[in-house]
Amino acid sequence: MGILDSIKPQSAGQQKMLEALKNENYSIVGIFGPTGTGKSLFSLAYGIDAVMNNKYRRLIVVKPMIDVTTGEELTMAKAGPQFLELAKQYVIDVIGNFISWEEVSKLINDGKVMFVDSHYLKGRTFDEAVVFIDDAQTLKLESLIETIVRVGRNSRLIVAADPIFQALRGKGATDPSAILRDILAGEQKAIVVDLGVKDIVRAGAKIGLRLIMEYMLRSRKLKESELKALEVVRMRSPDADVITLLDLEDLVKKYQISSEHVPKYLVIVKQGHLGRLVGKKGERVNAIEKDLNARVRGVELDIDLTNIIRAVHPVSWVWKRVEDVDFMGSYIAISIDEGAFGPFMGQKGVYVRFLDEVMRELFGIGVRVVPTEGRRGKRRK
Repeated sequence: MGILDSIKPQSAGQQKMLEALKNENYSIVGIFGPTGTGKSLFSLAYGIDAVMNNKYRRLIVVKPMIDVTTGEELTMAKAGPQFLELAKQYVIDVIGNFISWEEVSKLINDGKVMFVDSHYLKGRTFDEAVVFIDDAQTLKLESLIETIVRVGRNSRLIVAADPIFQALRGKGATDPSAILRDILAGEQKAIVVDLGVKDIVRAGAKIGLRLIMEYMLRSRKLKESELKALEVVRMRSPDADVITLLDLEDLVKKYQISSEHVPKYLVIVKQGHLGRLVGKKGERVNAIEKDLNARVRGVELDIDLTNIIRAVHPVSWVWKRVEDVDFMGSYIAISIDEGAFGPFMGQKGVYVRFLDEVMRELFGIGVRVVPTEGRRGKRRK
């Protein structure tokens, strides 16, 4: 039994990733999703199995070595022997529970596993090889393209990237991996696997993602109306940890949306603090609304963004038909029962454009809507 067969998928997304890697009909496999979803583990396991079983002659690993303090990429010329030491440590960290270092070291010494620096690929061709580009979101576009064009005959390319992290850092527009994902989605010989929050299996990764999201919200520059409203909220709910406050009035007017079900102010608080914001019987939020003469709605920050969508969508019942809210590439994907697709979109898509602006204002990430059969459709069948 190979390494890949000994790794059990822990989510539907991981199962799709496993199936994509095993399906040799695809010469390119693109795996996109947040950290902690197993992208590196499954890809390395497949590559090592492939060379050990003589399906391919070599596993070429392109893994940018980034100094997390300075953000500088360490090249082989700058780092010298340290480059290979970091590469070896990366393999041990990712797959060390499934294969001994002695076995990996032998593959390296035999030239079956190679670590290459994307800065020095001119003139090289990788024939009969699995070429694995990990953390592609940290590569410059030139390096990414240069690596791809080096993939030769009878070879397979695997690209793993985390466009969500880049988007949350405000670098989504300059992230070549997000563009690559959209390109591969239309390629006949390529398959794209999107992983999301529900596929994160490493506890620390979930905490890290939530902290990044919280940092994004806390660092928002509030406009004057939001600052004044925040003063009222803090006066009436002094022990509630308010992360940010968003004034929706301008967007409601821009899209000519009825304010019947849309609050003027959305207040996002730390997990466990919604009760402190609202009060035991709603007395705190009632006092806030009275002082502001406006509707206020509070939600707790979670990496599952369903509650925020629910809080601001103009149709009060439509959230019940939302099947899933998760990241997809560099977007927030909302899966909606096809029977409620029209009401969710709104006339000429006005509700989705409204949601898109709300999420971009909060997280710098836009929205895409995906119609599904939904639970009702499945029950009918």
